[in-house]
Amino acid sequence: MSQWSQVQQLEIKFLEQVDQFYDDNFPMEIRHLLAQWIESQDWEAAANNEAMAMILLQNLIIQVDEQLDRVSQEKNLLLIHNLKRVRKLLQGKYHGNPMHIAVIISNCLREERRILAAASMPVQGPLEKSLQNSVVSERQRNVEHKVSAIKNSAQMTDQDVKYLEDLQEEFDFRYKTIQSLEQNDKNSALIKQEMLALQAMLNTLDYKRKEVLSKIGRVIHEIDMLMSNMLTEELLDWKRRQQIACIGGPLHGGLDQLQNCFTLLAESLFQVRRQLEKLDELLTRLTYDGDPIPVQRPQLLEKVNFLLYNLFRNSFVVERQPCMPTHPQRPMVLKTLIQFTVKLRLLIKLPELNYQIRVKATIDKNVSTVSNRRFVLCGTHVKAMNMDESANGSLSVEFRHLQPKEMKTSAGSKGNEGPHMVTEELHSISFETQVCLYGLTINLETSSLPVVMISNVSQLPNAWASIIWYNLSTNDPQNLSFFNNPPAATLSQLLEVLSWQFSSYVGRGLNSEQLNMLAEKLTGQQVSYNDYQLSWAKFCKEHLPGKSFTFWVWLEAILDLIKKHILPLWIDGYIMGFVSKEKERILLKDKTPGTFLLRFSESNLGGITFTWVDQLENGDVTFHSVEPYNKGRLSALPFADILRDYKVIMADNVPENPLKYLYPDIPKDKAFGKHYSCQPNEVSKPSDGGGKGYVPSVFIPVSKILNDPTEPHSPSDLLPMSPSVYAVLREHLSPTAIETAVS
Repeated sequence: MSQWSQVQQLEIKFLEQVDQFYDDNFPMEIRHLLAQWIESQDWEAAANNEAMAMILLQNLIIQVDEQLDRVSQEKNLLLIHNLKRVRKLLQGKYHGNPMHIAVIISNCLREERRILAAASMPVQGPLEKSLQNSVVSERQRNVEHKVSAIKNSAQMTDQDVKYLEDLQEEFDFRYKTIQSLEQNDKNSALIKQEMLALQAMLNTLDYKRKEVLSKIGRVIHEIDMLMSNMLTEELLDWKRRQQIACIGGPLHGGLDQLQNCFTLLAESLFQVRRQLEKLDELLTRLTYDGDPIPVQRPQLLEKVNFLLYNLFRNSFVVERQPCMPTHPQRPMVLKTLIQFTVKLRLLIKLPELNYQIRVKATIDKNVSTVSNRRFVLCGTHVKAMNMDESANGSLSVEFRHLQPKEMKTSAGSKGNEGPHMVTEELHSISFETQVCLYGLTINLETSSLPVVMISNVSQLPNAWASIIWYNLSTNDPQNLSFFNNPPAATLSQLLEVLSWQFSSYVGRGLNSEQLNMLAEKLTGQQVSYNDYQLSWAKFCKEHLPGKSFTFWVWLEAILDLIKKHILPLWIDGYIMGFVSKEKERILLKDKTPGTFLLRFSESNLGGITFTWVDQLENGDVTFHSVEPYNKGRLSALPFADILRDYKVIMADNVPENPLKYLYPDIPKDKAFGKHYSCQPNEVSKPSDGGGKGYVPSVFIPVSKILNDPTEPHSPSDLLPMSPSVYAVLREHLSPTAIETAVS
């Protein structure tokens, strides 16, 4: 079943979540019509490879054209209209930046997988629940409402300033008219009456000036309160959501809404600034005793400039954290001399700033790391922000060709530290720029989340563990000494993040039973999720009891095994995976003989095995487990084919396949049939073979089970035996002879 088909079967509350991230950037019609094709492409790799992204974009347009031809024949007017619109969108919006559509589709597919994983969980995890807090949603709506109200107030004040300007011009004209009269004319009763009218007009002017200044002061106060409270909290929440998304959590939407709020506030502040400039202009033309403008205007202007400085500083954010194109699901782990990408955005989107802001990238600027290792950035490290590269027109800049290079120490050699020390060192990539606008010069700085520098890809698993632990445990974006004394993590949150590793990396998260097994593996006992605190050492540094590897290395090897060798079986949910030997016997003991389940090896890194239940002649139940299959053996023969062709030789018996039903009672071929590389080979004659008269050979996995329980079980071996050879053996040799030959 395709991923999209699974999505369509979700409950309405999950479908509403899916609906939220499909918009005009990637319409849902295309996701629906091209479901299988879209899921078969590697959008994650294309998101960091421009040439690959361009090919996929062109192929996507071809797919849309084929759908357009089909619906044109069916005369479906609505669908024809929508597909033409989508085609125009794809060509116009993404032709100059094909990687952006790859990022969008990759994120949508990933979010679908996360929602599917969440739907299979009985209870929503604590981290995800906190990110979807109804209080947060209410605050978002309040911020947008207040920003809109502030914008309206600033525009209304514009009208008041214009009225004040008109009133002052009328006063100025009438006053100058009187001043131009002869002295005798000034003593007339009519002129005295006009003077009284002018005094009343001056009183009105004074009142209006005070009123305008008061309104400007209220707008400034509203902006100040909004920035100090709700908007700051919204920005911090977005940054926290970004942290969680980087380690596999829900996508962090909301940046476009923040950009809208920041931009409207900046426009309102500049509007207020122009109003204060207009009041200064009116002041030069008319002032009087008790005039409020020279007293209040300087303070208000200073406050406006202060708010603009703060607004711009907070608006400079890292939109997409540093990431190597070769490892798109392991952000913030950077390898020396390997390119990485990072994207920044200015949330204040003003046309005047397009191509006017040049951003410079540096590493470990003005910070003291816990390491003796020092790095420099090679490649293009200065670029201009613009509105043309992003599909949504945001003011942003993306560095695509930066490379970290390790500098030699003063002793003339590179820093030499243990593997854990290297992967626990945190570094910071900083960005700085300067904004010059309307007489203001504002220096801006921001930094990425802490990154881990590795020099060998073998260090990547432990480096990724460090990134997980840091972003799970702290909101602090720049605590580079974090691992001097890393805090413990709540087990419930850690298990949720571990499930995300599976949903984001291999397409299916973990259920409660699987998480229970991992909890016992981590703690050595059955514990309460909510109360237990797990140490960093227990997670990543201490070996598991009786093993030569840590918990994290064991889990990472399983992720790698799934990704490279058994991904379709995992996505279908047919691999129980995380179940102890004791638990599997409890599950199988009452099942039909031949019932089996698949689990990951606890003693071998990156191994998967299967155990089946059998019944002896005396009625006793017995269990058999094969030696775990690792990536080397699975590279030679697909796992589904192993399950189909597996044979076991009992003493004095003919080889047979003992695997009948996948736990609990699914016929084996029904579960795995679609994943077989080909249909089971019928026994063929030698003349049916390949070229030059050779008999085609296939690998058949065979195990031998001895009657004497004291003898060690022979591990399952892959024997090169063709179906025709096997048939000949059965026809001409006794079972004993076959057993002797296999032995």
